[in-house]
Amino acid sequence: MSNPAFVAKHSVPFSSLYASFIFFECVLAYTFLIIDIGIRNRDNMTKASARNLDSGSNNASRDLALRLALYSFNSFNSFNFFNYLNFFNSFNYLNSLKSNKKTLGGINALMSTMLIDANTVKGRINRNIYGHFSEHLGRCVYEGLFVGADSDIPNTNGIRDDAVAALKGIKIPVLRWPGGCFADEYHWQDGIGQNRKKMVNTHWGGDVEDNSFGTHEFMELCRQLECEPYICGNLGSGTVREMSEWVEYITCEGSSPMAELRAENGRKEAWRLKYFGVGNENWGCGGNMLADYYANEYRRYQTYCRSYGGNKLYKIACGSGTEDYEWTEILMRKCARFMDAMSIHYYTVPGTWDEKGSATEFSDEKYYLTLAQARKIGKIIDAHLAVMDRHDPGHKVDLVVDEWGTWFDVEKGTHPGYLYQQNTMRDALVAAISLDIFNARCDRIQMANIAQVANVLQSVILTEGKKLILTPTGHVYDLYKRHHDAECLGMFLEGASLSATASRLGEELTLTISNASLDKSEELEIRILGAKAGTVSARILTGKANAHNTFEEPNAVTPAKLEARIENGLVRLELPPCSVAEAVVGIR
Repeated sequence: MSNPAFVAKHSVPFSSLYASFIFFECVLAYTFLIIDIGIRNRDNMTKASARNLDSGSNNASRDLALRLALYSFNSFNSFNFFNYLNFFNSFNYLNSLKSNKKTLGGINALMSTMLIDANTVKGRINRNIYGHFSEHLGRCVYEGLFVGADSDIPNTNGIRDDAVAALKGIKIPVLRWPGGCFADEYHWQDGIGQNRKKMVNTHWGGDVEDNSFGTHEFMELCRQLECEPYICGNLGSGTVREMSEWVEYITCEGSSPMAELRAENGRKEAWRLKYFGVGNENWGCGGNMLADYYANEYRRYQTYCRSYGGNKLYKIACGSGTEDYEWTEILMRKCARFMDAMSIHYYTVPGTWDEKGSATEFSDEKYYLTLAQARKIGKIIDAHLAVMDRHDPGHKVDLVVDEWGTWFDVEKGTHPGYLYQQNTMRDALVAAISLDIFNARCDRIQMANIAQVANVLQSVILTEGKKLILTPTGHVYDLYKRHHDAECLGMFLEGASLSATASRLGEELTLTISNASLDKSEELEIRILGAKAGTVSARILTGKANAHNTFEEPNAVTPAKLEARIENGLVRLELPPCSVAEAVVGIR
């Protein structure tokens, strides 16, 4: 809020329009100066190592200048004159905190601050940013989600009841299937009807796939989860006709060959299907194609993916493998007008692909390296968006991060092709940092699907027979679920080891904040501009970096109540090392 004393003191100069104009020009010039300083220092900061950033070695005044510059930029974008007064108040407020140190449980901590502008909206956070990915890989689909109607594990139509309950608890919004690499060797007609054709899963373990989980079972799973289905079609080894008929089988109402076949298999009514991927990783396991070749194939295949009746397909083209910007360039130049979105994939690997490191046994150095690798996705996304903008200045094509997450060596004693890994607080921090990066770009990113939902890579649930546990990553999704479809607010954060998202839904703000430091607590003061904090409640997930849940100790890492209070209009809370918190603030 504006400082009444400041306004009163300067009421005379503001009385004339000319004086107001001169004042505005001065503020504008001063702000651009600070922005320039901030940008120069930001470029220097990006060269620092993750450990140096975390240790707080960056200069406080430099960091302050950058954050004030960012806030000033948000203020000018909001076209609210009184934000300029707030800018000067914020400068004085933050400057007074620069040297404010306290001892917290024997740890010397620098007071940190979070400044939120309740009236600056960066965009709406699409709930599908919190999406998930399921592939016929290891024990993800079979055992993790589907056990069959005859199983002694409680189920409904073959779908595990406990898995449905856990995933509904974190409000899963969208689920991608059947792959992954498996998608481009999957022939959908083998997975319908009574007598299903078996196949060898050549990508993952060489197992015999009996196709007992197919289109009907997947759509039933999505019905129980109350989430959107996202199907990835076979462009690598399938035909145009095969893909076209799959869309018809799922979505065509009335009388057609595929609609009649669907009815013969027990489903007369068409399903609703919005999200359809035309191939997966076609630069690699999906056919080892060159960009020009895939672009031509995409144009051909998508032509025959029809929108039947009231069902409108949202077509997703296979984008780059991480940093292949030439692929994006060619795809956008040739195909932008034929797609609704382009995908990218990114995995956080702290070692080499041959030696990725253990999921639970790692040094402090490897911990910080992992988080540094996770942060890289922001720069990679921005680079792809810059290419996309040249061909699509109107931003008609969205970006979908439909595979992301940590990838470590498999757990000892497990099948190397099943990609089963444990899930620790390190994974929780990767999830929080990544989701913050996606949220901050919510004007362009419309979906992100973590890999994978159960028993594979960075899972949110793990199962063993009748037992099921929610991982630390799963708990992060629980802490972040209030961001679904909320307005992402302008903010900046003082504190080198912190990452955050602030959103607004009605008269409630949701703040999710993580502290990546392994040895420093962060006492945080949160100032809200444009609104007053009335109530606050908070939860926190914390533990040692390698802390994880097991089937013997399923609640070793679980959210707990976090003390938060309001003092003089400021929200105050303390984040211990290696933690992720959620604060819900009622405003007026």
